[in-house]
Amino acid sequence: MGGVRISGTTLARGGLAALSGLLSGYAALAVAELVSAAVRPEAGPVTAVGGAAIDRTPAPVKDWAIRNFGEDDKLVLQLGILATLAALGLVLGMVALRYRRIGSAGVLIFGVVGAAAAVSRPDSSGIADGLPSLVGALVGAVLLYTLIGSLKIQDQPAIQEAKDSSWDRRGFLLAASAAAVASTGAGALGRTLNGRRGQDAVTSRAGVLLPEPASPAPPIPAGAQLRVAGVSSFTTPSKTFYRVDTALVVPKVDATSWKLRIHGKGVKRPLTVTFQDLLERELIERDITLTCVSNEVGGPYVGSARWIGVRLADLLREAGVKPPSRGGPADQLVARSVDGMTLGTPVEDVMDGRDAMLAVGMNGEPLSFVHGFPVRMLVPGLYGYVSACKWIEDIELTTFDDYDPYWVKRKWAQKAPIKTQSRIDTPKPFARPEAGTVMVAGVAWAQHRGIERVEIRVDDGPWRPADLAAQHTVDTWRQWSYPWKATPGGHTLTVRATDRTGAVQTEKRTGTIPDGASGWHSVVVTVD
Repeated sequence: MGGVRISGTTLARGGLAALSGLLSGYAALAVAELVSAAVRPEAGPVTAVGGAAIDRTPAPVKDWAIRNFGEDDKLVLQLGILATLAALGLVLGMVALRYRRIGSAGVLIFGVVGAAAAVSRPDSSGIADGLPSLVGALVGAVLLYTLIGSLKIQDQPAIQEAKDSSWDRRGFLLAASAAAVASTGAGALGRTLNGRRGQDAVTSRAGVLLPEPASPAPPIPAGAQLRVAGVSSFTTPSKTFYRVDTALVVPKVDATSWKLRIHGKGVKRPLTVTFQDLLERELIERDITLTCVSNEVGGPYVGSARWIGVRLADLLREAGVKPPSRGGPADQLVARSVDGMTLGTPVEDVMDGRDAMLAVGMNGEPLSFVHGFPVRMLVPGLYGYVSACKWIEDIELTTFDDYDPYWVKRKWAQKAPIKTQSRIDTPKPFARPEAGTVMVAGVAWAQHRGIERVEIRVDDGPWRPADLAAQHTVDTWRQWSYPWKATPGGHTLTVRATDRTGAVQTEKRTGTIPDGASGWHSVVVTVD
């Protein structure tokens, strides 16, 4: 391009410079997306930087994000990264107008940052993961340098300037438009190719036919589901089952090539099993309620599903593992996911007779990708961050003294049995029911202990026993209801539960860090 005046005003030139910076950033991300298709989707700069940000975010901040944004926390993070990059692009464009090389170098620096984030991820495949960010940044830097060059003012007579200005404006707009179209095409092609990379996994999941379990789940009692509007479904549909993890890109693993390795301290016979190996083993089917440690008092991160899988204890015994109570040297089982996540579980809890499993099915179907296809681990009675590894590919036997998994390094507790909790599902907070009989109902859970009693208190009145639905198993939640004779005015409804060990849910209110929230759940309503 010719390096002549486009606009006669500084304001116009500044605006076009900022636009050039924004367009250069867009081109960099689009090209990086295309290059990531030749490496792997997780190597893209937004995903890599986002993952690195998650890894380095303090636990309280992470907990705040989950609490305020729920399952949209990853989307908010990605939008925040894009907004930050857009702002930086605008600034670099303005800087480049005055210092052309420095502005372009700034784009390259952000590429280096993205590359460093990509290669530092726990699941990094090596130096190749840095290529998308570097190549994208190089393209963006060259584009910024070129576009800014067309905005530089040369010493020319005013008549010549007036004669050429219309042509120059068109030239800039044509160049910018061509860059925008090319970038959009590169990004679209990259997304398409990345989508095809997961097609083998999609095909493998579609071909899974779950065998009939050798040990089917007992029928859910007819009285386990209350006929009260607003109360949670006893079995949570897979599509609405909560999701809390750190994966910005959901791993899509081909079941035909998936393998799990069991090794480590006290393993006499290391095992490597395939997905087909698991399907050919004796399968169990169980209804189990899972809870996330990030679930606040009264929160939504709890759900119950029917799981099909292989007893994990059977595999460990086959590998020659003994629990600590029988002289085994390992007291911690470290599960590793394909995305680099590590979770630590007490070996004793896995092998004490509870239905800990490597699950291959959920609610009668193969696991969905967001819930861990092809295989995930779960252990009844433990919060998910110490038991429910999704996309699992490795199990190492070690000790709590020798190794701290991902969340423990971030100040969460090493061991985390689920606390006795209860929740009011209906009426909702700030509801305005009519005076008369109002059904108060909800759920209570104390996995692997079971719920013995639920009580309701209205304002500061006495505790009254709620009516309990049928208990399915000690590993599932239990519904409850209470017919409240509601009188006009504002009221506070509070619930507490007692588990089958006789332990009463504590009133002491604590946050989720380091081992789960505690306290009584209350709702405030106004009776008309």
